[in-house]
Amino acid sequence: SMDLSAAMNQLGSAKSQGLVGEQPNGYLGVIKNQNNAQDIVQLINKARNQQYQKLSQSHKVPLSEIESLAGNKAIQKTPSGLYIQVNGKWIKKP
Repeated sequence: SMDLSAAMNQLGSAKSQGLVGEQPNGYLGVIKNQNNAQDIVQLINKARNQQYQKLSQSHKVPLSEIESLAGNKAIQKTPSGLYIQVNGKWIKKP
């Protein structure tokens, strides 16, 4: 089974293949479940959640606020042509 570093290594390729995308909630979503997409998403989302919880506690900010800030940042940083989720739909970022 895959570990976090393997998931991180495969994330770029999963994104460019259109299998995985960024969601406004700060987590990755599976677009097409091929080539370990589900494993990559689960491992990275678990690590993200742990990071968000630490930030939430240290800044005394609700977890949902951290998640949505992170989601906005991830979507802004997503290069054109990769998938992002807008209003619940997957689109290729213009």
